[in-house]
Amino acid sequence: MSPAPSSLSAEAAVRAATQGVEADLSIELPGREPVAARVYGQRAKGEVVPLVLHFHGGTFTCGGLDNGRNVARLLSGAGAVVVSLAYPLVPFPEPIEVGYAALEWLYKQRTKLGGKGTQVYLAGEEAGGNLAAAVALIARDRAHPPIAGQILLSPMLDPCAGTASLRKATNDAPECRWASGWEKYLSCPSNATHPYAVPSGSLRLAALAPALVLVGADDAMHDEAMAFANRLRGAGIDVTSSVLPSASNWPKALYDTENTACVACEATVQRHFREFFSATSPQAASTTTASAAAKPSAAASRTAPNHPS
Repeated sequence: MSPAPSSLSAEAAVRAATQGVEADLSIELPGREPVAARVYGQRAKGEVVPLVLHFHGGTFTCGGLDNGRNVARLLSGAGAVVVSLAYPLVPFPEPIEVGYAALEWLYKQRTKLGGKGTQVYLAGEEAGGNLAAAVALIARDRAHPPIAGQILLSPMLDPCAGTASLRKATNDAPECRWASGWEKYLSCPSNATHPYAVPSGSLRLAALAPALVLVGADDAMHDEAMAFANRLRGAGIDVTSSVLPSASNWPKALYDTENTACVACEATVQRHFREFFSATSPQAASTTTASAAAKPSAAASRTAPNHPS
């Protein structure tokens, strides 16, 4: 029988969220090595706030909790409590299995961390965006836990590393860090066809959580991110996507510890986050449903008999 997740890690996360301090903790996962994480944001007593599991960038091969700081602070600044994960920097599939186990842990702690009725989200930048999208697929396929949305910033989704935007960003260099990262992450060619390794290649994208996709104007990941957003729309998923002209040096600026993420676009990014949290809240969904129910369908309007007044 697998051990239960550590209550000590849950208590540390709750204390951090209550006090509004950034705090490191170790999450014990069933049947796995403990994974390090960091909590951001604050929830006042009686409040309900979004709860986000966040994956940092680093081309699958590098990075840690400090590299997740920029985006995690932007998410917490938009009103969320964020648990940023130091997932293992090893080949597929271990990072996403650890990510999914952490998601299950977070879901069990959701009321303590986000309040009763909190919504759980996935978020990530660059390689972390890939992992967030992959964990969203796993949650759908395993029918648990329910995900309110996936927030993908410059997600790294194309193992061919040959889009026009990436070639432009690398000056058509024969080798680049993203291509090298994919090679190490996939470890063998057959993994390139696995939908959890390459979510953009999945043949079944229906019934996924709504998505927010943000890229920069000069972003190496621009083309693959926008292509994925369009594929999600084609599968009937609610998608908000935007190219932020003021977002320079993405995706590296998002996880660069020497960079403040995006000073020029910080307010815009947080506005997108807030609007996405609001649009995917239960209140927004119930309002949309009620509005739709109040309007007769076009078919009903066409077929309804005319009665004299």
